[in-house]
Amino acid sequence: MSGLRQALFHEAFAYRPMPPLRTGGPMARLLPKRMRPRAVWAPHAVVLLTAVMAFLLGVAGSDHPIEEMISVVPAVCVAMTLVRPVGAFWMSFLTTPATAILGDQGWPWGASTFFGHLVVLIVVAARTRPRTAAWMWVLTALLGTFMDNLAGHSTSSTVGMAVVSAFALLVVAMVQIRRDAEREVTVQRTVTAVERDRRTLLEERTTIARELHDVVAHHMSVVAIQAEAAPYRVENPPPELEQAFVTIRENAVAALTELRRVLGVVRAEDYQAPEAPQPTLAQLDGLLANVREAGLETEKTVTGAVRELPQGVELSAYRIIQEALSNTLRHAPGATAGVEISYVLGGLGLRIVNGPPTGPVKPSPGAGHGITGMRERVAMLDGAMTAETTAEGGYEITAFIPVQPAEPRDREQDQNREQDGTHASGAGSGSGPVSGRTKLTKDPERTEHTGRAGQAEHA
Repeated sequence: MSGLRQALFHEAFAYRPMPPLRTGGPMARLLPKRMRPRAVWAPHAVVLLTAVMAFLLGVAGSDHPIEEMISVVPAVCVAMTLVRPVGAFWMSFLTTPATAILGDQGWPWGASTFFGHLVVLIVVAARTRPRTAAWMWVLTALLGTFMDNLAGHSTSSTVGMAVVSAFALLVVAMVQIRRDAEREVTVQRTVTAVERDRRTLLEERTTIARELHDVVAHHMSVVAIQAEAAPYRVENPPPELEQAFVTIRENAVAALTELRRVLGVVRAEDYQAPEAPQPTLAQLDGLLANVREAGLETEKTVTGAVRELPQGVELSAYRIIQEALSNTLRHAPGATAGVEISYVLGGLGLRIVNGPPTGPVKPSPGAGHGITGMRERVAMLDGAMTAETTAEGGYEITAFIPVQPAEPRDREQDQNREQDGTHASGAGSGSGPVSGRTKLTKDPERTEHTGRAGQAEHA
């Protein structure tokens, strides 16, 4: 009884207007675009048309004015389903005895009232839940049975009403259940897609963190080397200065230890530490040679004064170009690609563009979230990136990574730091992370170092 009270008695006459049809629904998409704005009111027009049909059925079978007036009742009940669906059912239900007694078209439902009550059941069932449809059918059957037993008519429309309404309500319930299931599947797919995007984003950030670990560890190792070598550059340094450099070196070594722990947190189970340093733009020619061997014709263009950039910037630029070319190989077979690198005063500009595919595109087994990783790398460096299709049918990726211009004093300090590392290798006492095996080498592209402090960055 609680279900009956909730379905048919709770706010039975509340104002619940029928919403318009969605323009993106399956039925609306079958119509021309100029007719879709008006097609949203099609269900309302159908309900009003059935109300008119119920009235005409009553007028056609009436013999005197009273029956014509009774024909208005089922029409009003049908029209009422547009604004107060449950109230329309109760109005049709409660007026059935009166129309049966005053009219002479059938017992307990004549042609007009039979059609009107059936339409009311269908519309209300479509606007509510299947449980409400079941309770309406039960009450309708009980009402017809009670009136048949009370009046004792030889002919009755109760069985016809019960059978026809049961079939109609069953069809409506099946459509509703299927529609709810499709809506639930759509919601689950949306949630799954959001979770997949979130997981992919976290994986990309973890990958970036692992790669930047080597970059940060390199700088911390250089700090440790400089701190140990600094006292040898000053003749008879005061004890306070020596202790300060010892503290700096100890803090740098402690930071390297914490970096190793952080890497252990973000490391995947199958992760293997790279044996080679993280790539920079100096290794870009090797990458382009590899993709050419894979069948992708690539052309590189460099504008501006080529200079050494922060290692994190060069690593991100290399990875962006690598992922863009990989996407071209997967999604545009037979196309040509161009890589443009612009060294400007405020940063580094990248443009990777490919033409339309000339061969069949095979389904890619990857997740297809390479763009997400590119955006994360650019956002990490406070840059900007766009990815869009070209007018010719290809794809274009542009990115700008801001870089602070290096001051002349900063360049001189960098050279002094490198000299400090060289002095430390010759003046080491055999203890500490940099003694005995410390070595600094410098080439035109990048600076590398080995030794125990350098090994910490790959631990």
